Amino acid sequence: MKKFKAPNAVVLLFAIVALVAAATWIVPAGEYERVEVDGKILVDPDSYRAVEGEPQGIGDVLVAPIEGFIEGAEIIGFVLIVGGAFGVLRRTGAVDAGIKTVAEAHKKSRVVRAGLIPILMTIFSLGGAVFGMAEETIPFIFIFVPLALELNYDTITGVAIPYVGAGAGFAGAFLNPFTIGVAQGIAGVPLFSGVEYRLVVWAIVTATAIAFVSWHAARVRRDPAKSPTRELDAKLRAKSEKKEEKATELTKRHKWALLVFALGMVVLTYGVLRHGWFIVEICGVFVALTLVVAVVGGLSVDESVDSFLEGAKDLIATGIVIALAKGALVIARDGGVIDTILHYLAGALDGLHPILASQAMIFTESIVNIFVPSGSGQAALTMPVMAPLGDLLDVPRQIVVLAFQFGDGFTNLIIPTSAVTMGVLTAANVPWEKWAKWILPLEAIFFLLAVLLMIPPFLFGWG
Repeated sequence: MKKFKAPNAVVLLFAIVALVAAATWIVPAGEYERVEVDGKILVDPDSYRAVEGEPQGIGDVLVAPIEGFIEGAEIIGFVLIVGGAFGVLRRTGAVDAGIKTVAEAHKKSRVVRAGLIPILMTIFSLGGAVFGMAEETIPFIFIFVPLALELNYDTITGVAIPYVGAGAGFAGAFLNPFTIGVAQGIAGVPLFSGVEYRLVVWAIVTATAIAFVSWHAARVRRDPAKSPTRELDAKLRAKSEKKEEKATELTKRHKWALLVFALGMVVLTYGVLRHGWFIVEICGVFVALTLVVAVVGGLSVDESVDSFLEGAKDLIATGIVIALAKGALVIARDGGVIDTILHYLAGALDGLHPILASQAMIFTESIVNIFVPSGSGQAALTMPVMAPLGDLLDVPRQIVVLAFQFGDGFTNLIIPTSAVTMGVLTAANVPWEKWAKWILPLEAIFFLLAVLLMIPPFLFGWG
């Protein structure tokens, strides 16, 4: 087993595409009827019926990457533009100088050492809890991976600070319009009701994530050999040492460039919360950031264009991985197996005690999330089925929504069909199997917490 080497992300995802295609020959095809309610396309929970299957063949597997590219065009374009924007920011030298400044403060101050990871992860968790931060974590990989290495942590820590932080907030969200808002609207629950208990959930989940990442970071700092990415870290540090001679102190230009970036994140957050911006509008923010950073950073036109293209080129592999992840979902959808899986999973809950049924809903939502790794998309698919099922099983709809949050949110951090997960890992050059092995204990802790957190709502009559 020690000699076993797992395939890289592209091979892994292409294999998943093939396996999903094979499943369409085994799993009976079925579908729910879709109806439009208040502008939303929902499934009719009583309309499931078997349909003639469309098993996906070799030809479908071969065109799945381009189908996935079309399906995921927005997020792929977003990734390339973000890569270009960070290429320009890196070219100014502001990132390296800023990391050097933080590293020096980290060495000198015990308070900074103790508070850095908890504070940063709490900020990202709030992003996940309030406006569903997910794709938006990708840009921060380019800052936090080199920062983590400079602080004698590892690449895993650099990925975990923004991604696990935001993921914990996403799963334990209290205001996320893309999960709670959509799910409560479909379930007929007052919008953003139950926020008090959700705040408690968010605090517990976030504290757990911070404790796990901090433990790992401290462990790796003591013994770098404990890191799953030690070989990659050694290569990145070797490259960093070559650049160290060019690293300068934080100049006025650097400060202006970093300030512009920070203001851009404020504008982005405001736009998402106030005006419902999504990927297209966020891309516009990064294009504007690129132009302003190039000017305040003192770059020429040629330097700006070259660094933008170089940054985008670095994320081509990420775009391909996202296309393959989307391609697997296209195969499952076209093969007609997603509704069948939901139907039989929901049926398996019949007859359970309400508390056990609510806990089982978490795992049902987790399985569905493999095939529909989209918070709002999964809510639109499962809530019309799970909400009335909850009525039959004496599970209040507020609790059904919480089960959806947990099942959707926690699995997002590990499933290879998630375009965001694979995009983040590819951007950081972290193999999926190394990430999965590292995060699996945290996933187990999260699911244990989720099961336990489903009990108090029944005791105090929540919902």
